[in-house]
Amino acid sequence: MEKKKVLIVDDDSRNIFALVNTLKAKSFDCLSCLSAEEALKILAKDNSIDAVLLDMMMPEMDGYEAIPLIKAIPSQENTFVVAVTAQAMAGDKEKCLQAGADAYISKPVDVDKLLHILGEI
Repeated sequence: MEKKKVLIVDDDSRNIFALVNTLKAKSFDCLSCLSAEEALKILAKDNSIDAVLLDMMMPEMDGYEAIPLIKAIPSQENTFVVAVTAQAMAGDKEKCLQAGADAYISKPVDVDKLLHILGEI
């Protein structure tokens, strides 16, 4: 079975480090970047990405703005987008899903829950 490739987008490199280490240990290929703008550039060039873990609260362009732009890239309309947020307030999950996310997870990320979500791709 071929490894799934995940793009991790977070403005905090510590979060990226933790997620990359966790996912690589579970046989995922990982790419990462620190902004939604950078993620859009990567996704426009690389159609082998299976899922995007997208921090919803980032400076400049947040996840709510980025998700429709990701889905608008012709090779990425079916890319699985997981909204990741530290907010975890009532209505957040619905707001993320309405923006076009395929799944939602709150920080700190529950690894078992994340692996279950990524098992859907």
